[in-house]
Amino acid sequence: MAVHDDCKLKFLELKAKRTYRFIVFKIEEKLKQVIVEKLGKPTDSYEDFTASLPANECRYAVYDFDYVTDENCQKSRIVFIALSPDISRVRSKMIYASSKDRFKRELDGIQI
Repeated sequence: MAVHDDCKLKFLELKAKRTYRFIVFKIEEKLKQVIVEKLGKPTDSYEDFTASLPANECRYAVYDFDYVTDENCQKSRIVFIALSPDISRVRSKMIYASSKDRFKRELDGIQI
């Protein structure tokens, strides 16, 4: 499965410049490649992120998670999410599962 260059560029913008809160990726089966489906604004919340995910289709996503440590330090982690709902098509689940590791390797800097 190929990874569109736009996926890597948008991820680098999220990682380096914090331009986006999240990025949702989908596999375009006809083109046989991973493409960017949705970009979240830096002001978007986790609820906005979950609302942007389809309920019955598989997706990949990265989310820039902000939190405060016990020492009161502001921290951030980039989280990779592979969404595969039970009600999605079996073929789709197989394609997403088999492509996940290669796609994660393309996005250098995922922490969790």
